Amino acid sequence: MATDATSLTQPNNAPHDEGSPEQPQPARTHIPSGQVDTSEQAAQTRASYDASRYERPSVTVDVVILTMRRRRLEVLLVKRRHWPFEGMWAIPGGFINPDESLEDSARRELEEETGVRDVYLEQLYTFGDPGRDPRTRVITVVYYALIRQEQLHGMVRAGDDAAETRWFPVYSLPEMAFDHQKILTYTMQRMSGKLEYTTIGFQLLPPEFTLGELQEVYEAILNRPLDKRNFRKKVLLTGILEPTNHTRKEGQHRPAALYRFNPRAEN
Repeated sequence: MATDATSLTQPNNAPHDEGSPEQPQPARTHIPSGQVDTSEQAAQTRASYDASRYERPSVTVDVVILTMRRRRLEVLLVKRRHWPFEGMWAIPGGFINPDESLEDSARRELEEETGVRDVYLEQLYTFGDPGRDPRTRVITVVYYALIRQEQLHGMVRAGDDAAETRWFPVYSLPEMAFDHQKILTYTMQRMSGKLEYTTIGFQLLPPEFTLGELQEVYEAILNRPLDKRNFRKKVLLTGILEPTNHTRKEGQHRPAALYRFNPRAEN
């Protein structure tokens, strides 16, 4: 007869000391190899686990905030008020709260610095080289946010740990704190590459725009001029634009046709 391996107890005819009352034997749980005990043994393990035995790095979130201003791509930077790198410019960010997700932390930082929400936000990369922060071992998860100019309501405001905020041309930056120059260089490399296979550039434009405005966004991200005729021919052939039958007059030139992004192009 097969034996139940999960509940082995001493049989009734097993020998025991004379003069001593028979003591019931507690059931023993057999854990097959490769399985995890989630009951009493797990509770004992949790009770004995000491998290302080392990070094725990700090985690921050940094948000690269980009917008088109004066026909160029600009990034929002904050001047640090305290050590380390006091008086130097940095990407807005901060330590995550224990009860929030990475994206929630990024959106909180974005709203604290700009007052805007519900904008394009994407996780970029994680930077964790030892020594990147002189305070302690800090790993930062970087996001980038693309904001249309009309979404910025008035002036951005500096956080508690910043002396001031300012927009800088993304390809003409001051000396940066931490490894933030490296982060911004990587951001622009990633965005330049995504122009070839995504519609990321449209996140910096109003709902209706001219072909000239679209070309300005591409040139601002790529940091080089594009041939007007070739650019328009290529972008119109992709099918990602649709005419609006609206025009806009700028200066002494004839009214320019307005286009919008064709959402069906992504299907």
